[in-house]
Amino acid sequence: MSRPLWQRVAVPTVAILVVVAVATAVIGVGLARRAFPQVSGELELPGLAGPVEVVRDERGVPHIYADTAEDLFRAQGFVAAQDRFFQMDLRRHIVSGRLSELVGEGGLETDRVIRTLGWRRVAEQELSLLSPDARTYLAAYASGVNAYIDSRSGPSAMGVEYVALSQSAPGYTVRDWDEVDSLAWLKAMAWDLRGNYDDELARGRLVGEVSLDQLENLYPDYPADEHPPILDRSEWSPPERPAPGVSDTRGGARGTVLAPVPGQGDPADIAGLTEPQAPDGPTSGMTRNWLAGGSPDARDALADTGTVLAAVPELLGEGEGIGSNSWVVSGEHTESGMPLLANDPHLAITQPGIWMQSGLHCREVDEACPFDVTGFTFAGFPGVVIGHNQSIAWGFTNLDPDVTDFYLEDTAGDTVLREDEHVPMDVRTETIRVAGGDDVELEVRETSHGPIVSDVLAETGVMGANGPIDGVATSRDFEVALRWTGLEPSRTAEAVFALNAATDWEGFRGAAELFAVPSQNLLYADTEGNIGYQAPGLVPVRRAATHGTPPGYFPAPGWDEQYAWSGWVDFADLPSAYNPEDGLVVAANQAVVRGSTPFLTSEYDKGYRSTRILELLQERLEQGPLTTADMNDIQLDDTSTFALEVVPYLTSIDLDGRFYTEAQGLLRDWDGTAPAEGEQTAAAAYFYAVYDNLLEAVFDDELPPDLGATGNSRSMQVMAELMATPESVWWDDQRTPGVVESRDEVLRTALVDARLDLTRTVSKNPDDWSWGELHRADLRHQVLGEEGVPGLVQQMVNRGPLPVSGSSSMVNAMNWDASTDSFDVTSAPSMRMVVDLGDLDASTWVNQTGTSGHPFHSNYDDQTQAWVEGGTYPWAFTRASVVEAGTDTLTLLPADE
Repeated sequence: MSRPLWQRVAVPTVAILVVVAVATAVIGVGLARRAFPQVSGELELPGLAGPVEVVRDERGVPHIYADTAEDLFRAQGFVAAQDRFFQMDLRRHIVSGRLSELVGEGGLETDRVIRTLGWRRVAEQELSLLSPDARTYLAAYASGVNAYIDSRSGPSAMGVEYVALSQSAPGYTVRDWDEVDSLAWLKAMAWDLRGNYDDELARGRLVGEVSLDQLENLYPDYPADEHPPILDRSEWSPPERPAPGVSDTRGGARGTVLAPVPGQGDPADIAGLTEPQAPDGPTSGMTRNWLAGGSPDARDALADTGTVLAAVPELLGEGEGIGSNSWVVSGEHTESGMPLLANDPHLAITQPGIWMQSGLHCREVDEACPFDVTGFTFAGFPGVVIGHNQSIAWGFTNLDPDVTDFYLEDTAGDTVLREDEHVPMDVRTETIRVAGGDDVELEVRETSHGPIVSDVLAETGVMGANGPIDGVATSRDFEVALRWTGLEPSRTAEAVFALNAATDWEGFRGAAELFAVPSQNLLYADTEGNIGYQAPGLVPVRRAATHGTPPGYFPAPGWDEQYAWSGWVDFADLPSAYNPEDGLVVAANQAVVRGSTPFLTSEYDKGYRSTRILELLQERLEQGPLTTADMNDIQLDDTSTFALEVVPYLTSIDLDGRFYTEAQGLLRDWDGTAPAEGEQTAAAAYFYAVYDNLLEAVFDDELPPDLGATGNSRSMQVMAELMATPESVWWDDQRTPGVVESRDEVLRTALVDARLDLTRTVSKNPDDWSWGELHRADLRHQVLGEEGVPGLVQQMVNRGPLPVSGSSSMVNAMNWDASTDSFDVTSAPSMRMVVDLGDLDASTWVNQTGTSGHPFHSNYDDQTQAWVEGGTYPWAFTRASVVEAGTDTLTLLPADE
């Protein structure tokens, strides 16, 4: 019997496609291999004073050994470029506002925003603030990168990505790397980790959309009684405030004036510690109440401003799930008798990953060459960002202080109102070169508060015509300026080198004082048995512009100078603790201290993760001393205490019919975990489907579509409070006039709809439900892995979707965003590390992807499966351990010049 026609056509077609796919793959592999690094033998590297060894292990992690600090960083630049040059080049194009040079017109929106913010301009100013040593290290790193560029025959020999981009940027040539390229990358790091920005815009937009009581519900106070801050009152208390009128004008290591500056009145009042006054408008004698509403056009303009600045690519990640876990325990609690320090920053998931692992070792550690350090680095920046050296270890979590403020500006042409007169703005013209197109000129205007961001997209000019003053639209032409600490020249780059060389608590704190942006919780441990915590960073001092709210809670009137930033919280006044009595410090983005002195922010993570970590540490301590394995296990914990709090409300609802009660019954035996597979996975899938429906039912009838609840920690606290408040107006569906829904009716609907959703998308049989099938991590290449690129190419460079355990606001923080109608992971542990200060070679680490940024390379994704499964690798540090683990050694030799 002859085959059906469709089979006779399909088989040859499939055969042809297979041949094409194989041929494409072979060509792709061949092109990619041209860029693979040489990892053994000898190479000449111009500028070296002596030979440098690069010892790599089976995962391609390089440990670099040199006789001088300059040689060390020159070699680091060369080796980083060997592994990740395209990632470095893409990053510098983005952070310099030159993406259009690489990708054509598609990069214009990003370039306009970055040029308006002026990231590279600020980085250029920072270079002159750095110490001679720091500048030498940056120059040596740049020299190493340029030696790599000079050693290649062209862009296609540096990365297969350039072959694909040759269509958008024909004739593209790679520019030399310079010190500012490295410094500008720190602006991207600071931008993605800035605090309060999204919430300030959202609140401004929601004024008048919901009642004041509802707005307060959406932004609840931090629950300090249930979720302990990082430091309690016995570990740190606020310093005594200076008497009214006393000003501190000391200069600081940050290169800026410490707060408050002269002539600004009572420092306590300025810092938001006394009752704020309502703002005055452009004319005197008007009472302003910014909480009372605002015209629809003005609220839309705030939303547009968010859209404008969202054009900046998220290089580290952004949003409520961006944070980290970090904790340190003293030797009194450990098996070795020495501290253990754990860290796993939660950032965007990408391919290649954000971090590179590396070791930087002076053969003889002394004052001239003080580095013997290993850990996680940024491709494009010298030194180790997170890790340990021979004496100390450190970890970061985002402190997330309020470091961004929006100001309404009354402008006339290129002038802006200040008190009673218009003063000139700084105006400059930027030329954006566009691959395959004409140059584009951009006029940038800056006020004393910062750049006019409403110039970037015309829609934000609506804010100017409808500025919400006293809840009434005005006819004044207001525009929007952004003040951000990342636009203040600082010495953050120098902090990295100081951390790498520090050998004790004082050296660590000295490095922390240089760390301006982004402000991080810094955890510390040393080989002498000490542990500690330090909050660093530029934290602005300013008055609240809205009565009854913290500083920076709503946009401020730019014309009134009393709401301008007046300086920075003194480093000596930032929270710190050394060898706390209980021998534990847990920093997972929760509140740093009780109270508001010094004022840091009102937007802390609500503490579900940090509290769970504390509980787990205490449980483990009841069983015996802690080990590195215990720390690894805690990092993988996927229990949601929020879910366990909510489940009793869900199981108490009466449902009709076995079809629905069968699914509800899963929750009765659920332990609150979120595994990708196994006995509890179906219950986890059902709970999060219910939670997703619940968030939609409660909030989506009243919130704009792009401001829907994300499901993360703030959503959880709001929902937990609503569960205990059945009479709240949030339970009523505003889309059903004449009908007032009760809490239990909404819960019942969510349970039913979740059952139907999973039946449609997965299976009618709950036994087939799996959290891992709904909740997946998709590691996508930032250029070749996106829509518009042929699917075959995407398959070559992307990894995933991968089923993963964990969920939002749990220790294993595989976050997802409920407002996107997807359970896909939006941010996750970008790496995991545990440092054993009793035996540094017993430390463990794992990266999200691999060392290499080259598709098809064996180290491109060789750590990903371990990362997904919670595995980890030995972290060699001493020379003997590095050599034992080494598989390849490259010797870099001075070049004849």
